Amino acid sequence: MQLPVVYQKAKEQVFMIWTTLQPLLTVHVGLASSAKAIIILEQCGKNKGYQEMDACGFHPEGGCCMLDGPEKIESTINMKTLWKNISVEGIDIIFSRDAGRYICDYTYYTSLYYGSGRAAFIHVPPLSKSVTADLLGKALQMIILEMLKQCGEDRQ
Repeated sequence: MQLPVVYQKAKEQVFMIWTTLQPLLTVHVGLASSAKAIIILEQCGKNKGYQEMDACGFHPEGGCCMLDGPEKIESTINMKTLWKNISVEGIDIIFSRDAGRYICDYTYYTSLYYGSGRAAFIHVPPLSKSVTADLLGKALQMIILEMLKQCGEDRQ
C-alpha cells in the first residue's frame, strides 16, 4: 500500500492496517533520496519534532504523533542484529536510530504505537544504474525474511 506524503492521511491508513488486517508485522519502506546504494534499517520512531509541512501544507498539532505517546518506541525487530547478519553484494546496509522528522518517521512511530512495536522501517535509495529494481527487491526480500525469522523466534 502506498501512503501519501500527508501526516493525517498516513496516520489514518496505518491505523486501518493495524485494525483491519491485524498483521504479525508491518514493514514500511521509504525513499532516502540522498542515499546512494545504501539501505538504512531504522530501529525506533520518535514522537515529537514534526515541524516540516507535508504535501498539503500541514504539520501535526504540537509537532507530535500521539499526544499521549511515549517519547520514542523501539521496534521488536532487532535491526542491529539484522544489520550484522545481512549482506547484499552491490549495496551497503546500515543501522540507524533516527528516521528523520518527516512522514517516514511519523509513519514509523504511528505504526509502532498501534502495533505495539511490531513494525519495521527501511529507508531505501532511489533506483539507479547500480541499484536496480531487481537488486533492491532481492535485498528487501532477504531483509524481510530475516525479520520474519525474528518474529517466529519471539512467538516460540
